[in-house]
Amino acid sequence: MPLDVVYADAGIVVLNKPSGLLSVPGKTCDECLSLQVQAEFADALIVHRLDMSTSGLLVMARGLAAQRMLNDHFARRLVHKRYVAMAHGDCRSDPVAADGWHTIDLPILVDWPNRPLRKIDCEAGKPSRTRWRCVHFVPERHASRLELEPLTGRSHQLRVHLQAIGHPIVGDALYAPPELAAASPRLLLHATELAFAHPVSGEWISFCSPDGF
Repeated sequence: MPLDVVYADAGIVVLNKPSGLLSVPGKTCDECLSLQVQAEFADALIVHRLDMSTSGLLVMARGLAAQRMLNDHFARRLVHKRYVAMAHGDCRSDPVAADGWHTIDLPILVDWPNRPLRKIDCEAGKPSRTRWRCVHFVPERHASRLELEPLTGRSHQLRVHLQAIGHPIVGDALYAPPELAAASPRLLLHATELAFAHPVSGEWISFCSPDGF
């Protein structure tokens, strides 16, 4: 797949990852975004990842110093991330929070017998929180367009949390029922906004990528 570079300078490379491409090499596949980027930017280093099925914005650091700085920003939750998704059902009927946002606070654990799946486990799961709000309902799809903000960074967090509240993401081959998984050729989840302090200049920078669905 052609490399989609949104922005690059001496400290960072911001990319628009397509759905269906790994962020980093997998156990059985070396075709991934990070290796493509490193072929053009030899000093580019991974900071965070997107699921293979998820598209959208991803930042890589250029050099170890920038990587350490960005890793710290992600760990301290100083990075703004927003996603959009098409979720099954009419989410307008859910109770509305005062500011229009809802919070899902459900701990997530690896489903060991069914890896790579995750599951909600209130006893052994890791704390996991997601904010979401409904933008509008799409009757012909019987689905709602949602904005999502992960407050923690668990694998598959958005997908597991939306499944847990009864609104799995359209096209989700792992967490949606078969008929809903087959309703789209791809997972309808996209990382649309990314903002953080630049690891070299300290300037707050932001990026936006339209989702296309």
